Amino acid sequence: MAKPVDVLAVDPAQSTTLQPVSAGPSAGTDERLAAVLAEVVGVQHVSVDSHFFDDLGADSMVMARFCARVRKRPDLPAVSMKDIYRYQTISRLAAALSHEVAAPVEAPEPAPADVVKPARGWEYVLCGALQLLIFLTYTYLAAEVMERGYEWISVAPGILEIYLRSVFFGGAAVLALCIVPIIAKWLIIGRWKPRQIRVWSLGYVRFWVVKVLVRSNPLLLMIGMRSRTSASSPLYALYLRALGAKIGRGVTIYSRNVPLCTDLLTIGDGSVIRKDAFINGYRANNGVIQTGPVTLGKEVFVGEMSVVDINTSMGDRAQLGHTSSLHSGQVIPDREIWSGSPAQRSQGSYRMAGPVRVTATRRTVYGILQLLNGLFVFMPLLISGLIILLAEVPQLNALLDPGPMVFTSWEFYLHALIISMVLFFGGTLVGLLVVMTVPRVFNLAIKPDRDYRLYGFRYAAQRMVARLTNPKFFTFMLGDSSYIVNYLHWLGYKFPDVVQTGSNFGMDLKHENPYHSTIGSGTMVADGLSIVNADFSSTSFRVSPTAIGARNFLGNFIVYPAQGRTGDNCLLATKVMVPFGGVARNDVGLLGSPHFEIPRTVQRDTRFDHMKTAEELPRRLAAKNRYNIATMGVVLLVRSINVFMVTLFALGAADLYPLLGAVSIAIGGVLALLFSLFYTVLMERLVAGFKDLRPKVCSIYDPYFWWHERYWKLSAQPKILDGTPFKGLAWRLLGVHIGKRVFDDGCGIVEKTLVTIGDDCTLNAGSKIQCHSQEDGAFKSDHIVIGSGCTLGVSSMVHYGVTMGNGSALAADAFLMKGEEMPKNARWGGNPAREMREDHGRMALAVIPPQLVARHAQSH
Repeated sequence: MAKPVDVLAVDPAQSTTLQPVSAGPSAGTDERLAAVLAEVVGVQHVSVDSHFFDDLGADSMVMARFCARVRKRPDLPAVSMKDIYRYQTISRLAAALSHEVAAPVEAPEPAPADVVKPARGWEYVLCGALQLLIFLTYTYLAAEVMERGYEWISVAPGILEIYLRSVFFGGAAVLALCIVPIIAKWLIIGRWKPRQIRVWSLGYVRFWVVKVLVRSNPLLLMIGMRSRTSASSPLYALYLRALGAKIGRGVTIYSRNVPLCTDLLTIGDGSVIRKDAFINGYRANNGVIQTGPVTLGKEVFVGEMSVVDINTSMGDRAQLGHTSSLHSGQVIPDREIWSGSPAQRSQGSYRMAGPVRVTATRRTVYGILQLLNGLFVFMPLLISGLIILLAEVPQLNALLDPGPMVFTSWEFYLHALIISMVLFFGGTLVGLLVVMTVPRVFNLAIKPDRDYRLYGFRYAAQRMVARLTNPKFFTFMLGDSSYIVNYLHWLGYKFPDVVQTGSNFGMDLKHENPYHSTIGSGTMVADGLSIVNADFSSTSFRVSPTAIGARNFLGNFIVYPAQGRTGDNCLLATKVMVPFGGVARNDVGLLGSPHFEIPRTVQRDTRFDHMKTAEELPRRLAAKNRYNIATMGVVLLVRSINVFMVTLFALGAADLYPLLGAVSIAIGGVLALLFSLFYTVLMERLVAGFKDLRPKVCSIYDPYFWWHERYWKLSAQPKILDGTPFKGLAWRLLGVHIGKRVFDDGCGIVEKTLVTIGDDCTLNAGSKIQCHSQEDGAFKSDHIVIGSGCTLGVSSMVHYGVTMGNGSALAADAFLMKGEEMPKNARWGGNPAREMREDHGRMALAVIPPQLVARHAQSH
């Protein structure tokens, strides 16, 4: 096993990065630590020189329990999982802790401004009622507009006239819908200012309305900001400026997480923000929405899957690495490179694409072409095609006749079945054909390791390659099965000497360019991998070959850049920051952000190796393949039924249209939405037999794991209900043991029935609660208990076997590792998370650094 390496240190004089809490150890600490470890491991005596993993056979779950017990002992210093991996014997651990500065272990008392009374029951109900009323009103108004447009277009004398009227109506409707969020923001909110808004209050309803409108603007769809690999567009910067943001010239933003508090956002000229980054301008904390400024200087770089919290600042030419976070109060000076969670100084520039000249004319023309494409091609074809279809197909035309109701006959349901099956299965086959062929043509225009201008033909070609080769449907269907490898190979991935495991890839995978992606032999990848093999500056882009070594295992939510430096036989843990430059790592495990080395594997994960022998593996793999094929058939059936029912609602609305007009359109849309929500909930509960899951440790070749993969594919995530009381109701229907008045702004929960959430909790956007892990051929799952009044920060993650005490809080982008126990009212942060000195519960206004105040004031 390789020797662990020290992580980069933080300079307290230049950073407000939160420091770990530790109480200085006294004499005899090593003996007391050894006694605690002996209790956890279940032996009578542990030598202070015994290696935790090699000699004692412990694993991360066992050592997490050890850390939790140590924290409960007032005579022992606090120990984190990072300490365990860095100092892997009791003697080394005690010696290291003896050099740390003493500090009180109890969590600091919250400031008086932090004490927020939970929302009362009537406020919670009133908020939900108002949100439902607003949704229904908006739906009806949209239906009225559709009715007026249909009536005007349908009476046109010919196809050309239908198209021209569709262009006029579609363009006017889209422009109106694009302008409505801007007007609503200025009328309802005015200028965003640093403040706090109590969740479920009337002020929160105003906040929610603006958030939904701003982030559902059809302009975002037209310019590709709602796709999985969103493309930067000059129109996007213009949209943010109209909302009050101060956006400089040449700013390129690839993240589809649209900033909300735009008046508090400043981005200097030439800055680049990569996809999946969070710069919301607000956060939810302990039942309160906090807004605050974010100031990014000129030519700033923000990496992929990074989080920039409120009250932060980055100087000119500063860089924040991939999978990093800038916590409230942190300031990155000019030209410095920071990375990690929370960020600290590091080395190695993330700027790969060189500068080229891009004129303002080029940007303007590109934006105009995007707008014209949406107004005069996409929308008119959609509208006119639908009207022509209704007029020319007799079965559909009959729906609009004022005679007897067609949906009372069996032929109506037969026609609905035929239409839905053609749409679903025909669309799937056509989509697969397009994905396998069209991107290859566009890729001919792109050569690796060459800088190309933005907003030109080659830029458009690369964006088409990224968009067309990243459909979520196919990786979702084929992931966690042997057939995902064939699909990716046809897509363009390179697989030298494939070793088929039946779980080579999960269901969620993204890339910039599949034709320059290589996966080594025997490598397994969990969900959430993003291969970053295209780099962008404010003026250019470059595609680079990216290779992941052989016999690797990659955990969840990992960004792997083209410059990643891992070789063969590596374990990349969940949310790890991949080494960037330097010597390639081999035969090690890597954990954390910044990363540090851990054992590649432990005894627990080798207990199922007998199932992977040359004699046993083929039989078990064949059985898994048969089960996975059946699972794919079940998923296709479930989805096709959903499409059929939505088609029924649409055709039923058309049949009622002569009688009810716009009301039928609104009712059809609402019923289709409600059915899809309850149907997905029912399917997940049905596949689980309406029973709670149980903690499990097994091989990926165990039939239980195959069933669990089916459970994942039928899992429901009711994201459309984010920020409403109805989200808590949906979680309860899905089996989550959830308390009262929980505020969920976009949390994802995988194994619902293994999760317990207390009253008045706050779950931020992008947070995740995952009750399982898979490492190589082993699958593990366990309960998660989150106490009352807890907060999960933006893009934070809670792993299985975790307990969070009442009132505890997890900072933005934190990773709370499996088996951890957070004490009551504790404040933890980092990756992996540990107790922090600073109180994250303080109101944002109390911690704005003077540098940020001066910079933000100067920029405005």
